[in-house]
Amino acid sequence: MCYTIVMDNVKILAIVGMSGSGKSVAVDYLTDRGYPKIYFGGMIYKEMEKRGIERTDDGESEKRFREEIRTTEGKDWVVRQVIAEAKDLIAAGQKRIILDGVYSWTEYQTLKKEFPTCLTFIAVVVDKRLRYERVAVRPNRPFDATAIRERDRSEIENLEKGGPIAAADYYILNNGGKDLVYTRLDEILKKEGF
Repeated sequence: MCYTIVMDNVKILAIVGMSGSGKSVAVDYLTDRGYPKIYFGGMIYKEMEKRGIERTDDGESEKRFREEIRTTEGKDWVVRQVIAEAKDLIAAGQKRIILDGVYSWTEYQTLKKEFPTCLTFIAVVVDKRLRYERVAVRPNRPFDATAIRERDRSEIENLEKGGPIAAADYYILNNGGKDLVYTRLDEILKKEGF
């Protein structure tokens, strides 16, 4: 399909952060306001389903597959799928898009190159002790302290996850309640004309 994408007034927010930082709180707040999201993990899930690979409750199968596909198809495989979906949304007239779960420095650089003037990164951060406590009791995919430390190590070393967080345009400190996250998001949305 051949079409011209008009990028006038398009704004894209990419939400980044470590597991348990509160990315979902921020993304849910934005999608509840009607903004469409593109979920990076969803690209992995779709491809796993297409290949007949089952997802495990502990997240190990997706972790292995995510690392494997980046090795076999390139570190930019996931982001290429996301860019195609974003361009389809923009071509359909969407002007505001949320990207959920940028993992790697490669993905960060690829997105910045593809959308240089309309992309803003927001990192959700939280004190590590509090993040570990929250991850241990969350209803979906809880991790004990050993498992979350290993996940952190793997995501930082194997997926370059620290880069996008360090290079974010804005930070939301999520040590308090959701209302503080929402207030900070509203400030960022206003500043960005989102």
